[in-house]
Amino acid sequence: MLVTRNGAVLLAATFCYLASTMLANPLVAGFAGTLGATAAMMGVLTALMNACSLVVRPVAGNLSDRLPKRRLALAGAALMLVTALGQALAPSTALLAVMRLANGAGYSLCSVCMSTWFAETLPPARLGQGMGIFGLMNALGMAVGPALGIAVSDALGYRPALGLSAAFAALSLAGVLLVRDGGATRGGRGAQGEKDVRPRLRLLDRRAVPAAVVVALFTIPYMATQSFLVSYAEARGLDVPTGAFFTVYAAALMALRVLLGRAFDRVGFVPFVVASGASSAASLALLATMDGPAGLLLAAPLMAGGYGVMCSVCQSTAVRAVGAGRVGLANSTYYMGFDVGMTLGPVIGGALFGSVDLAWFFPALTLTAPVAVVVAALSAGAGRNRQRSKRNREM
Repeated sequence: MLVTRNGAVLLAATFCYLASTMLANPLVAGFAGTLGATAAMMGVLTALMNACSLVVRPVAGNLSDRLPKRRLALAGAALMLVTALGQALAPSTALLAVMRLANGAGYSLCSVCMSTWFAETLPPARLGQGMGIFGLMNALGMAVGPALGIAVSDALGYRPALGLSAAFAALSLAGVLLVRDGGATRGGRGAQGEKDVRPRLRLLDRRAVPAAVVVALFTIPYMATQSFLVSYAEARGLDVPTGAFFTVYAAALMALRVLLGRAFDRVGFVPFVVASGASSAASLALLATMDGPAGLLLAAPLMAGGYGVMCSVCQSTAVRAVGAGRVGLANSTYYMGFDVGMTLGPVIGGALFGSVDLAWFFPALTLTAPVAVVVAALSAGAGRNRQRSKRNREM
């Protein structure tokens, strides 16, 4: 069986903590505006969570290979719960900034620990397929959260919607408590009775860096879209269902996951990056030229084929590149790239939204796709050279 009972509970907990985070992201900019923030500050406040997560990420990655996963995941989910409530109740931008920073620390612990914990439940031969399912939960949380947050905010206002973020964090906390296996730790006695040597602390694993860079490049346009799609539509006077974009995105991503099957284990990294880059660019082009709901809804499945698919591909690529012994550090490196994209996306989106003609907002974001293809191609070439050199040394 690919997904065990513990794995299924971890998938549910993963969906909830990501839904909690992503529900708040498209609301923070507008909520900060009601508290008196400028347009530039709105983008910065949105990005603060991921800026903190990026700093905490290396620590979380090393700890996840040394301490029980349950302990770290519980700490992360509890911190997310407290700070999500703090965001909903924040009376000023200063307190909102503090809550965003602390929320990022909790998010970092949850993301690294749960992904590493889940990877430990998978058969090695089906790691790519299993991490593809985990990536699907990531992407669904990132799609359902914004759609639900926008809907609740439209109906009830910002504070009740941000309160719903806390409810998802509570569900994630409950899920962690329901996992029966507390997560393996490094160290102790090996198969022959010898004591395992704990590896030295490392910030990242260079073998996972290309996948981290590629996911950052795909995350930037998605996060800019997530953060400013509502404001973009309002500024252009478009009568489009912006919340439906994320709902259609989620449905399309689920369909793609079924269609791709075990392709995550069989298709190379570069072909995925090329195909997903084209899909992402097409989505952004449709958003740039839309004049009604049709363009918006057609852009959603193309974004799923771009950013949504690459989340799974990059994570499984990072884990396979590093190997079973350092899954925590592999996931930490991957999520560092993810955090860079999630930090830069709202900041770049805010800069574009406030300084360029709206007609250039989405076209400017398409520049990340060809850069991602170049990074993937260079990485593949370097990998082939290393293998060739290794064979030559063995001859």
